[in-house]
Amino acid sequence: MKMDSSEKQPAEDNFQGDPTGKQKASGETESSNVQPPPENNTTSQSAGAQEAHTQAEDPSQDKAQAPAASEQVQQQPGGSSDVVEEEEERMGMKKLSEDMYYNYDELYSRPVITADSEIPENLLHLTHSFGYDCGRRANLQLLDERTLAFVAGNQLIFLDVRTKEQRYLRSCSGGGIGTIMAHPSNRYFAVAEKGDQPNIVIYEYPSLRLYRILRGGTGQAYSFVDFNHEGTLLASVGSAPDYMLTLWEWRHEQVMLRCKAFSQDVYRVTFSPDNPGQLTTSGSGHIKFWKMASTFTGLKLQGLLGRFGKTALTDIEGYVELPDGKVVSGSEWGNMLLWDGGLIKVEICRKGGRTCHAGTIQQFALDEGELMTIGSDGAIRGWDFESIDTADCNDDSGLFEIEPMNEMVIGRNVSLSSMVKSCLPDSFIWFAQDSNGGIWKLDLSFSNITQDPECLFSFHAGVIQGMDVSSTSHLMATTTLDRSVRIFDFLAKKELTTSRYKQGGTTLTWAPRLVNPSGGLVVVGFEDGVVRLLELYNPQSLRVVAGRSRYGDAELRLKQAFKPHNAAVTAIAYERNGEILATGSMDCTVFFFTVGDRYDPIGFVTVPGPVQGLEWSPQSHGKNTLLVLCRSGHVVEVQSPDPEAQNHGTTYQISGLPTRNFTFSSIKSHIKREEEIARRQALKEKKQKEREAQLKKAKEEGLEPTEEELQEVEEEEELPPLYTPDPPSPLCCGFYSLPGAFWLSMGGYDSGFLYHCKFSEQQGEDLLQRRDEPFTFLPVQNTDEDPICTITFSVSIHERKTQMNSCIMALRDTKVSLVSRLRSQAQQLQAVQERLAPHFCSPAPTLPSLLPEETPETKLRYTRTTLQRYGALRAQRACTRGQELEGGQTLLEQLEAEIEKQEETPCHTPADRREREVEESGVTELEEEMREVEEIRLLYEEESLLEQMSSSMWQFDAELCLLRHEKLWLDIQMKLADLRHVTLFQELLLLKEFEKRENSLQERLNACVEEEEDLRSKLEECKQALELKRRDISKLQERERAIAATFQASLGENNKFADFLTRVFKKKIKRVKKKEKARDDEEQEDSDEDSDEESDWDEDEDDSGSESGGPLDDSVCPPNCNSELFENTVQLRERRLDLEELLVEEKKTADNLRKECDSLVKKEKVVHGSLKAAEGDLELFNREKQQKLNELDVVVPLRLHQIEFVSNGVVPCSLAPALVLNTVALGGLQERIKELQVEKSEQRDLYRQARQQHVQLIHDRKDMEAKIQSLEARCEQLMLMKFGKLVDLEALQTLSGNRNLEEMRQDSRVREAAYTQEVRQWEVKVTEARHAVTEVTRHHTERLLSMNSLLSQKKEMEDKLNTRQSRMGTQFQGRRHAEEDERRRLYQLVQSQAQEANALRQEINILSRKGGHILPPSQAPLPPLPKAPSRSTRTNPERLNRPFKLGGGHPSTSSQGVE
Repeated sequence: MKMDSSEKQPAEDNFQGDPTGKQKASGETESSNVQPPPENNTTSQSAGAQEAHTQAEDPSQDKAQAPAASEQVQQQPGGSSDVVEEEEERMGMKKLSEDMYYNYDELYSRPVITADSEIPENLLHLTHSFGYDCGRRANLQLLDERTLAFVAGNQLIFLDVRTKEQRYLRSCSGGGIGTIMAHPSNRYFAVAEKGDQPNIVIYEYPSLRLYRILRGGTGQAYSFVDFNHEGTLLASVGSAPDYMLTLWEWRHEQVMLRCKAFSQDVYRVTFSPDNPGQLTTSGSGHIKFWKMASTFTGLKLQGLLGRFGKTALTDIEGYVELPDGKVVSGSEWGNMLLWDGGLIKVEICRKGGRTCHAGTIQQFALDEGELMTIGSDGAIRGWDFESIDTADCNDDSGLFEIEPMNEMVIGRNVSLSSMVKSCLPDSFIWFAQDSNGGIWKLDLSFSNITQDPECLFSFHAGVIQGMDVSSTSHLMATTTLDRSVRIFDFLAKKELTTSRYKQGGTTLTWAPRLVNPSGGLVVVGFEDGVVRLLELYNPQSLRVVAGRSRYGDAELRLKQAFKPHNAAVTAIAYERNGEILATGSMDCTVFFFTVGDRYDPIGFVTVPGPVQGLEWSPQSHGKNTLLVLCRSGHVVEVQSPDPEAQNHGTTYQISGLPTRNFTFSSIKSHIKREEEIARRQALKEKKQKEREAQLKKAKEEGLEPTEEELQEVEEEEELPPLYTPDPPSPLCCGFYSLPGAFWLSMGGYDSGFLYHCKFSEQQGEDLLQRRDEPFTFLPVQNTDEDPICTITFSVSIHERKTQMNSCIMALRDTKVSLVSRLRSQAQQLQAVQERLAPHFCSPAPTLPSLLPEETPETKLRYTRTTLQRYGALRAQRACTRGQELEGGQTLLEQLEAEIEKQEETPCHTPADRREREVEESGVTELEEEMREVEEIRLLYEEESLLEQMSSSMWQFDAELCLLRHEKLWLDIQMKLADLRHVTLFQELLLLKEFEKRENSLQERLNACVEEEEDLRSKLEECKQALELKRRDISKLQERERAIAATFQASLGENNKFADFLTRVFKKKIKRVKKKEKARDDEEQEDSDEDSDEESDWDEDEDDSGSESGGPLDDSVCPPNCNSELFENTVQLRERRLDLEELLVEEKKTADNLRKECDSLVKKEKVVHGSLKAAEGDLELFNREKQQKLNELDVVVPLRLHQIEFVSNGVVPCSLAPALVLNTVALGGLQERIKELQVEKSEQRDLYRQARQQHVQLIHDRKDMEAKIQSLEARCEQLMLMKFGKLVDLEALQTLSGNRNLEEMRQDSRVREAAYTQEVRQWEVKVTEARHAVTEVTRHHTERLLSMNSLLSQKKEMEDKLNTRQSRMGTQFQGRRHAEEDERRRLYQLVQSQAQEANALRQEINILSRKGGHILPPSQAPLPPLPKAPSRSTRTNPERLNRPFKLGGGHPSTSSQGVE
């Protein structure tokens, strides 16, 4: 929606010292209450003033008269509902019922139809949408586990991610949708609209009933809305011009608080999930922190503008509120900004100063203790939340460096803008919005089994630049600046193919049937001036199975490419006969090409401005011309060039083409002035009538009118000024109406009308100086701000017939006027010839006559004379009744014959001519000269009349010939259409016969497909759940092993109660807190691993019982045993038993899931077999149907030159044995015949050569056989000489073996044995090293324990000394020196112990660098033991409790504390 800045431009804040207008003086200020009325009025504030507070208002009251400070809602954030109810009662707020709904059918927007158009409202309905506004912020919401919602134009689309079905919801305003947001419970969703005073509409889900309507929140459009965490409040922020922030109590449609958010674009507003009453807004060059505060005048909104300080000013797209009140936001360069108290605490980047993202951070998400960032670079990164929350900078750089924990890069051409998480519990699935036209399904588990990103849906990114529909199939082609060309099957509601290029597409057209009968050629123009001819592979098969076939991918193949322009191609048009292609561009040129198998250039012409559109003249026009529409308002008509007449030299520029120019001059101000004059005149007449009525009424009542009443005072207001836009309004589109005339649609100031224009006869003026005005116009409703950009007409057969009939009638009228004119000229000629000598008289041409059937309407015309004559003939007929009339004529025929005789020109008799000759015999010389002059004049008149008559008849004959040709061509088209109609009707009858079977087979196939997809989705969910259970089981097993390792570490070295404590730890006891379940099921569901572990526990328990010296009660801590160690063992046992129970439950669930997966796999195999069978049946049915369709007789009209089936030089009477095929195919077959002849001769030569080679090989074989026999005989002699007998050489070679191979094998065995021995030695060394590390760790633990005890003793001693010192009186002052010596000795003892502790720490550090792992990394730490209070431990309380790490960094057994 557009708005005149002079009407509704709000007063904004002034910012001094900031020319960009982005940075505003921040700080929380106390300003007066702001209550803007809902009529889009805003308050003006001084420079540097901060709009901080606002008061709530009651929309149900008269808002123009509402007091500024009396009607306020006293509601605390998160406060009690009683207070709210009391305030609502006090203010008279009307609470709405929970079950109250609006009627959506009465509120949704409908198409705009003019009153007299008689077009039905339901003429068009939406069947499918291929669009997605991927550039809109947060345009992807998840309503349930399988339904996504997003905005496309004036529709809200609900997309099923499994079945890919769509549902639609129209907006109520009709002006579009600003933003959408789902309720936290997913039971509702908000649709914030656009338009004049738009509303926020709340719908219930999944019923889609209209639940609430929030009115008066902004003036033009909403940019963002958000629910609070509880879902009770809704925050909305508007776009230009008011940028109003409004808080709603949406269930009762009440405004809580209202305030202007900022003076520039606000992108986002959100509630803090952890701090009720806090909000954050961000946008162009700002971020602002809001707080709902309670004051003595009511609830207020206090805003604090964030100060950037030394950081560069940036637009903020995404941010997140942390639980402690801090805010992390993004920046344009990709770093994160940590805000605290309205200031930037630190800027967060990666190591080495690298940015966190290569572009803007669009969104933040807190998920399970991990902070995730979504960037426009297509990357998702996870960061450590604790590190970011506590981030700080120790230098002046202001940067904090950190590396991401996890990272996922979707792709190179992906630009993520928002994400929503799946509503399934424990799910890692997210759905992401791609600004480059896509919706992605992402698995953010960041594990070794993480699924690859999956692109669920793909769309165009940006505005559709070119679109066209095939005339032969249900296919549609589109292109945009996202560098893609897509082909859609709108009957099957799917995308067939996509081709991507290096430049974006700017225009597109589908070649007409005259150019490409198969309907598979698409011509696309690109922004770099290149034109590509793309051929759709196998389009006919796609047309046949459109909407039915599930297989057979289409493909766009490049046929030809050429670059005729230096700028973007904006228009492409085929000539009406399909012989020439014209392309227009932003470089102010139009290029022509010849159409054929290869498009060859003809040349180009230049035009006054960038080309907006091209329009060829229709067939009804005599001349073949091209109408070039320029964006600058110029229109140029160019005659079609002759391809053969062009002789290219150094340039392709065509010169000498006849052109006509038109420069649009605005007349809208004149139209407005005329409308104003007419309105004032009508108003004046109305007032005059009212005044006369009042005076008449006063006279009737006997009242005399006063002088003021008699005197009419009219104050004439000034008429609207005449205005001419500078620069001129852009031209949007246009089309031919008549030869030399056309309609134009203008944008900008001149929008709202269609202008009818024509070319001027004076074409010699300068194009820059000429101004041409339209001669008429047509107003179009609701187009002042949204001009008409394209117009398409569909011509029906009836219209073409009507047009031809009108042409024939016009020519008939021309003939009637011509006959009348010729008769008049014939009378003049006859009068001239009467005055000439006979030898000077030229024969008059034969006059055409009108046949009765040419003017059938004249039969019913009559005059008074005709009626009188008809009466006389009737009376005469009555008198002569009974007698035979001459020729048997009727009265009407006789009357018509008489009228025709009367119309004939009377002829003069030769007697009259002889009388004139006698009179002329006696003339004088002067009279003779005058007669000669008269004779010359009459000869000239005779010649002129004869020439006029012949030229008129010749011109009429030419027009008649042209019309005859047009009618013949139209008759051919009509006959072809009739034949096509007959063929289509036969196909329709045949298809209706097959429809029932086809529907049943298709339903069966669809049912199998749906069942298979359902099973696959269930199987996928089951596998994911099973994988999650496996992870949980592995985690539980890790925790169990960690507990066991913790217990072993707590025992220490040489613990005499180790066996007893082990028995206590491994003892199985009955759990009272959980009910016993079916033991048979538990025994069946126990895994082998659990059985092995239980047997190990039992064996250990038996061993420990046998080794113990005597029976001990394992429920009581034995004497001399550390009670804390015993309690720790009991706690670890409880934890172990809890984990075992959890393991049993998890394994039971995993087994059930495994069984379910197996059953689903079996079902899927069965359903897949049924699907294959259904596909096979449907394929057989389609073949049968196609065979029946092929058997239908099709009429193919042929010309004589197309028939090459001759017999004895003549065409036979019957063409039944003839075959109809394309000339190209026939030429290909003829060429193939020649190729086969050549191949035949080549094969003969090859056969001859092969035969000669065969003979030569036979001779060689015989020679080789003789040679082999001689060699065999020699070999036998050699064997007899060496072995004494004949032996088998192959067996001998097999037994002997390969010596080198055997030696290598033996060497390999020796090396393998040596390596094995060395590995064993190293394993022994590693084991010894591990034992040594374990021993050192135990010593370290003992020393830590001793150090802890010494420190405890030291603390006790200090406490005793302090106590004794406080109790000592003045009588013990004499012994002060002795006590000081004792204290000094104790201090020395403490220092020596501290030195010993430092030595132990150094030894620990040395041992930790040697490597070695004592415990697994995921073991649970020991519970911290109580620490003895000590003054020395207060200085560094974390040193003793700090975890010590050995080698690989795993925590040691005593890393949590000492006792």
